[in-house]
Order: sequence, then structure tokens, then C-alpha cells
Amino acid sequence: MSWFERVRGLFKGPEEFDLTTGSIGKPLFFLAMPIVVTNLFQTAYNLADTFWLGQYSTDALAAISFAFPMVFLLISLGMGLSVAGSVLVAQYTGAGRDRDAEYAASQTMTFALLASILLGVFGFFLVEQFLGVMGASPDVLPMAASYMEVISLGLAFMFGFFVFIALMRGYGDTITPMLVMFGSVVLNIVLDPFVIFGWGPFPEMGIEGAAVATVFSRGLALVVGLVIMFRGTRGVQIRLADMVPDLTYLRRLVRIGLPASIEGTGRALSMNLLLFIVALFPDPVVAAYGIGTRVFSVIFLPAIAVARGVETMTGQNIGADAPDRAEQAATLAAKVLFVVLSAGGILVWVGASPIADVFTTDPEVVAITTEFLRYVALTFGFIGIMRAYTGSFRGAGKTLTAAAISVVMMGVIRFPIAWLSADIVGRTGIWLAFAISNVAGAVIAYLWYRRGTWRTGDLTQPGVDVPADTSTGDD
Repeated sequence: MSWFERVRGLFKGPEEFDLTTGSIGKPLFFLAMPIVVTNLFQTAYNLADTFWLGQYSTDALAAISFAFPMVFLLISLGMGLSVAGSVLVAQYTGAGRDRDAEYAASQTMTFALLASILLGVFGFFLVEQFLGVMGASPDVLPMAASYMEVISLGLAFMFGFFVFIALMRGYGDTITPMLVMFGSVVLNIVLDPFVIFGWGPFPEMGIEGAAVATVFSRGLALVVGLVIMFRGTRGVQIRLADMVPDLTYLRRLVRIGLPASIEGTGRALSMNLLLFIVALFPDPVVAAYGIGTRVFSVIFLPAIAVARGVETMTGQNIGADAPDRAEQAATLAAKVLFVVLSAGGILVWVGASPIADVFTTDPEVVAITTEFLRYVALTFGFIGIMRAYTGSFRGAGKTLTAAAISVVMMGVIRFPIAWLSADIVGRTGIWLAFAISNVAGAVIAYLWYRRGTWRTGDLTQPGVDVPADTSTGDD
């Protein structure tokens, strides 16, 4: 037995449970746990970049704080395609229409790669203007720009891998992406110090080296993911013949995915607008903001993972005409996440200073980061509630609703509060904006979900079938 199979045996895959029958908690747990680990790996190398660049210089740490929101923005512009593909695969799998799921996956991968190439070119040529508008200081701007130029050129590798994860998740396989991510992260973490500091035979590349390590490791992971999907031995299969661009199908992907892109882009724009406000303060505040948001990304791993699990369970149960099971999954997830994240928030509040000290040796940055974490930590549980319900909206194909909740939380509540209060009480106004918007987002998501409009989200009904020559015809 190979090491891959040994590790895989520690988890349960889609062949070992049915998402549309039986208990709710057990399959949701086995869906979410590998996603937690996958996202932990993802965050691990973000944190590795933050750690090594923090040792390199405070300016490099501030530069990555400016670069990360732009990376998120570029990926968010194209993420709707991955969400659409995942939802379609989930609903077709739940309906027992595997051939339709394969076609959806193949078309999604094609258009996702094409979109990421275009976005990468766009990002490469506009990177300096974008970062300048965001308020990067003269010391920070060249570093952030060099990082983003490399990332933009490799965006197809990064985004293609995200699509691989999404499509496999829609099928119900969250284990295989976890294992591929593990290899990618180990490679990235190992490469980071060599290319940043110039260890051994490598030249000293500074922040640009961190970008090179990221692109290289993600490119290799995408190759592995494509091989797995073409073979079709694990998760959903893609076929070369099905990857010929189908503009009719593209319209369908856009119709489902555009709101998800709006949601992701809204989040990214909010992050960038907040960074514009943060940039009005000295570089230590910018660095603290970068550290704090990365700590949040670790704490929110369970929420993101469970929300993805709810998305898959909702999609498959909507496809199987079992909306009550979908609602039970969302409700259970919201309750569990509130408890788990609230407990995590208490731990972060108590240990805020030691956590900050891990990422920087600058005592001023440590003090400001501690302040940021303590203002926000006790509202972590509300993020769990919001994520659970918006995940169910997406799984039902109601991506516009999920987008609206996110835009209201980030753009209508968080940003205006940060803008106004930062002028009145200084940097603590930004921290307050995070806390208030977290609570408001949970309340809005819960009340909207209780209306029950998501129950009409079946995308497998007649009138939206794939082309006749690729359909199984077993409606």
C-alpha cells in the first residue's frame, strides 16, 4: 500500500457514505475535516511567507500586506467559475447524472484557465498603478510590485489548482485535494528561505523569491490535479473532448458564477479599501493589519471548511430533491461553528501578544497587532453563522443571495464604519469596524435564510441540460 493510500485511509471519502441519506453530522464532518486540513496547508504557506519576510525586513512585511489583497482580488474576479462548476457537479451527482457532472467539470476547467490567463495579463500591467492608488509608501511599493508581477504571470497555475479543489469537492471528494495541497505546501515552505535569503546556490530574491516559490509549487500541484482528473480514478473526471470551449455552456456558468465573483470581488475590494484607510497610518500599523488578517485566516479555517461542506451537501440534496436535509445541515453547521469559533476567539484574546510575537521582532508591531486581535476575537463565532448559511445558499445555486449578504457586510457596514471611526478614534476605529460587521453579517444571513427562498435552487431541472451528445438522457 502506497503512502498516499495509507494517509487517505485515515479519512472517509465519498465512496464510503451517501450525502443524500442517513445522518447529517457524520458525512458533514468527513467532508469538512479534509477541507480544514487543506485550508490549514494553504494558510501555512501564507504564514510561512509572512514569517520569513518578517525576518527579512519590516518593509517586506508591509509589502506583503499590500500584495495579498490584490492577489485575492485577481482570484476573486474569476472564482465564480469554480463556484458554478462545484455547484453543478454537486447537484448532478446528487441527481445521479454523472455524465453531466463530467461535462460541467471539463467546461469549468477550460474557461477557468482562459479567464485566469487574461486576469494575469491584466494584473501584470496594472500592478504598480493599483498599489500606488492603495497608498503604498515609496519604500514598500517596489517590493509589493515585484511580488505581484510574478504572481500575475503564474495566476493560471494558482487559479487552476483552486478549480481542481472546487470540482473534486462538488463530487464529494475532499481528501484527494488535501493530499495534493500537502505536497505543494511542503515544497513552498522548503523553498521560501532559500529564495528569499539566497541560501545555498540560490540568489537572494527577497519578496520576489516568495512569489517564485508560490507559483512554482502551485504549478506542480495543478499538473498533479489534472492528471488525477483525466484518469478519473478519484472524484469527478474531466475529458479532453469535453474541454472544447462551449459558449452556450459558458453563459450558464456565468449566470451561476457571476454573483459568486461579485461576492469574492466585493470582499477583495473591501480589503483593498480598508488597506487604503490603513495606509494613512505608519508602516507598523500596516504590518500589524497584515499579521492580524492572516491570524484571522487561520481561525476561520473551520468556518470556511464547514461552509464548503454545507455547499456540497446542499447541492447534492437539492439535486436529490431533499431540501429538508440541506436545511438541517446548514442549521447544525451554524450552531457548531458558533461554539467552536467563539472558543477560538477566547483563546486568541488571551494569547494575542504571544501570537503577534511569532511573526515579527518589532515591539511596536507586536503591540498594535495585539490590540487588533483583542478588538475582533470575541466576535469570531458570528463569522461561523454567516459562513454556514451563505454556504447553503451557494449550494442551492442562490449565489446572488450569498453575494448580497457579503457585499452588505463588507461594503455597506464594515468599510463606512472604518472610514468614519478611523478619523475620530484613530486605528481602533478600523478594529471596531471588523467586530461590528461580523455580528451584523450573522444576523442578516440567519434572517434571510429563514425566508426559505433557497429551496427553489435545483439547477438540474429540464431546460438547463448539457448538449444532447454529452448527456446521459436519464432525466
